[in-house]
Amino acid sequence: MKVIDPSVIVSLQSAPHFIMQTIEDAGRTCYKSEDKINETSHVAFIERLVRRGHEAMLEHGYATAHFRIDRGISHELVRHRLASFAQESTRYCNYKDKDIEFVKPSTELDVDSMNAWGWHMQECEVVYNNLIKAGYSPQVARAVLPNSLATDIVVTANLREWRTIFKLRCAKDAHPDMRYIMLRLLSDMHKLFPPVFEDIYQLYKEEVDALARDLVYILPHTEEDGTDA
Repeated sequence: MKVIDPSVIVSLQSAPHFIMQTIEDAGRTCYKSEDKINETSHVAFIERLVRRGHEAMLEHGYATAHFRIDRGISHELVRHRLASFAQESTRYCNYKDKDIEFVKPSTELDVDSMNAWGWHMQECEVVYNNLIKAGYSPQVARAVLPNSLATDIVVTANLREWRTIFKLRCAKDAHPDMRYIMLRLLSDMHKLFPPVFEDIYQLYKEEVDALARDLVYILPHTEEDGTDA
């Protein structure tokens, strides 16, 4: 058994400024103001779009997030219909003879409660392995795996939908484990696309800044991985 912290990393199909320039190019088509485009004009243009609520243009830009979270939270993520998902399958992935990974709860538990949680995770692993050894397939044995089971899930959505996701999943009444990972993703997305997410970032600025999170993101294989350097 292995206990891990949740994690997320952003993957982009092109550099952030190219994505924002695509949004500007699409938006200026509406006004036939393409002659006003320059190297930095996309920033002010997108700020105006967001301020005026003309967010449909943000749908021309996409971002992908690679999550390592618990399955319980993943079930909330897939409720966002205007997105595409790919998730680790417990029907086909066989965890026999491996350290099954469980995601540590973001809520601070007292020692006794944390020990009880750990004991239960360990028991789930034992029963799962016993079922596999007894000849049952992973899709049958998975019935004993808990919501805390770690899962990889890849989510691709346009930037307008990511704004909707952040508004719902960073809210104070969202699940604590969801807020934990989404505030970290908001930190990254705001650094990548400041004019797109500035207003949402301001709502949670104190919490996001307290993370002191370094930005790392993935670009296509033909380009170097991105950093905030």
